[in-house]
Amino acid sequence: MMEGSLSKWTNVMKGWQYRWFVLDENAGLLSYYTSKEKMTRGVRRGCVRLRAAVIGIDDEDDSTFTITVDHKTFHFQARDGLERERWVRSLEDTIARHCRRERWSRSVPAPAHRHGDLERRIAEADAYLQIMIELVSKMNVRVSDLQDPQEKTKGQVILDHSNAMLDNIKHSIVLLQIAKNTVNPVNGVYQGPTSITQSHIMEDLSPRVELGSECRELTSPALPGPALEHIDAPRQAMSLLVPDTSYSSSEGEDDFYDADDGPPDDMPGPSAGRTCLAEGAIEQESTPPAAVDLPRTRDGEIDYDALYEDDSDSDLGSMENHGSVVTHLLSQVKIGMDLTKVVLPTFILERRSLLEMYADYFAHPDQFVKIVDQPTPRERMIQVVRWYLSSYHAGRKSQVAKKPYNPILGEIFRCHWTIDGEPQDSNSKQEVGDGPVPWCSPDQLSFVAEQVSHHPPISAFYSEHVNKRIQFDAWVWTKSKFLGLSIGVHNIGRGLVSLLDLGEEYSLTFPNGYGRSILTVPWIELGGSVVIECVQTGHRANIEFLTKPFYGGKKHRVTCDVFVGTEKKPYYSAQGEWNTRVEGRWTDTGRTEVLFDVSNMKPKKKRVAPISRQNSGESRRVWRHVTAALRAADTDAATSAKRRLEQAQRDAAKKRIDDNHKWETQLFKPKGDEGWEYTTPLSKRIETSKSPKRQDTATR
Repeated sequence: MMEGSLSKWTNVMKGWQYRWFVLDENAGLLSYYTSKEKMTRGVRRGCVRLRAAVIGIDDEDDSTFTITVDHKTFHFQARDGLERERWVRSLEDTIARHCRRERWSRSVPAPAHRHGDLERRIAEADAYLQIMIELVSKMNVRVSDLQDPQEKTKGQVILDHSNAMLDNIKHSIVLLQIAKNTVNPVNGVYQGPTSITQSHIMEDLSPRVELGSECRELTSPALPGPALEHIDAPRQAMSLLVPDTSYSSSEGEDDFYDADDGPPDDMPGPSAGRTCLAEGAIEQESTPPAAVDLPRTRDGEIDYDALYEDDSDSDLGSMENHGSVVTHLLSQVKIGMDLTKVVLPTFILERRSLLEMYADYFAHPDQFVKIVDQPTPRERMIQVVRWYLSSYHAGRKSQVAKKPYNPILGEIFRCHWTIDGEPQDSNSKQEVGDGPVPWCSPDQLSFVAEQVSHHPPISAFYSEHVNKRIQFDAWVWTKSKFLGLSIGVHNIGRGLVSLLDLGEEYSLTFPNGYGRSILTVPWIELGGSVVIECVQTGHRANIEFLTKPFYGGKKHRVTCDVFVGTEKKPYYSAQGEWNTRVEGRWTDTGRTEVLFDVSNMKPKKKRVAPISRQNSGESRRVWRHVTAALRAADTDAATSAKRRLEQAQRDAAKKRIDDNHKWETQLFKPKGDEGWEYTTPLSKRIETSKSPKRQDTATR
């Protein structure tokens, strides 16, 4: 048994309200009261049924948590992170216990000896309560009659302790009443007092311990019992049970759960996917997807290149369709658990590697290279912000959140883009001959990424435009965390935009990603703070990706303030939704502008070498069999192909250990304590090309 104060959100008052909560681990019930006093009297305000419930936390807020059950989401707020942790752990343990426990049927009464034993204990407790009340009453009279101040002070101390003990006994009786729910484990019905003596006991108890109306439920509502004042008459048996659904006894449903988060009427609730099957029950499988014809070459082989260029994607629909897999997954994880080594189900995978997804930062390559063309440091900083914020919408290929493949160690992805206005004909183009993509031209933007570490999972990527003398070097360490109703991905790393001719460098960080509503229809949102800073010019942009509040508010909100030097007032501010439109305003003139509008920005198609020409470690070649199986909606084949890749990685790692061989990266190298950097960036190649000229000048 656990109890304490929490705040609960109410939609009626649209705010937090203090409540006293009692967690009954045995009954699987979280009851709440308007005050601790009402709890001691047994006047319950409402309750949350914990069987098949799901706990959720928000990584952006360390004090709030949610319980989702019975198509409702309840919102709670603790005093601090430690108190939330205490409640969340106890709730998780209770939910897990009731998922594992074998349940009695409602129609089968509990063993008779347990009924009698519990009734005897309640009768004894009530008898002791009667004695205690009489003794305390006599003591109160005696203390009030004392004349000596010292004696009266001592007597008052004893009286205070006695009153405290009296309250504890009353509290114990309430707990015994709640314990009746556990005579028949989880939703079992307890048949209450049937004898005249027991009826007297319950009636004598009621003036001192008030039972909330929700505790007085008759087993046969159609046959009401006699009036309470006829205590000598036989009474209809009372039942104390865990309610079939969570409720509030005196307030509308909107008072205690966020209706905005509720599923449509035709969609099963989140708890449905986490139902604990009765022993021996047969689990129903979801209907297998229809077969999909894969694109073929003239030789009849699967056209893997066409598969990757196909942007169409079958939505997951509701995760309820995969209830057995999701339930198994949830049974292995706890709130806050690192998901790095947890094997996620194949059906949630997006048909591309995480390395290829990082290329989406340059889905609008013209916005990136325009940074160089801006005439002033202020305008260059704003262009960096424009490019950075407008890149995120391109990464979502579907309205439903999916997870890209985890790159294998040493995996590489290469691609390039043609900038608007550049010739499309590649027959007569000049090749750069080196860099990330040696076969692209100096007027094209090239990109390369490598998985430089597996534990921890770190990806490094680099992009450059030779003629514009601009490059971008970055590394990201992804840390995944289970948050109950969502999954949080912390992107730890840094990127650096370098304008080589201007000598300016813009360092930037990355927001966190969240996969929300993982039990229904998943969706992606970004959250956290990002800083873009140029040390050379003193300009700094503070960006906030705002997660959706649990009540009201919009999704995908972002704000940005840009400063220079030590000024505390921003010279430029912007706000909007990163996946649609963001508007900006210049402080000094008051002029407003559209920073970007994605409806007018079509992502540029990246160019990738055919799989037949790729090396064995390049992304599309590595994952081609998994991609083909997913496109064909064959999750079994996709899982098998994925397992073969993972096993090959384990075998290779074991061989390196046996041979005492350390893994060596191909294109990136460690940069001291600051992450990773591309081995031969454009800046280094330009410097190298100038070196012979310097030597000749020195000779002459």
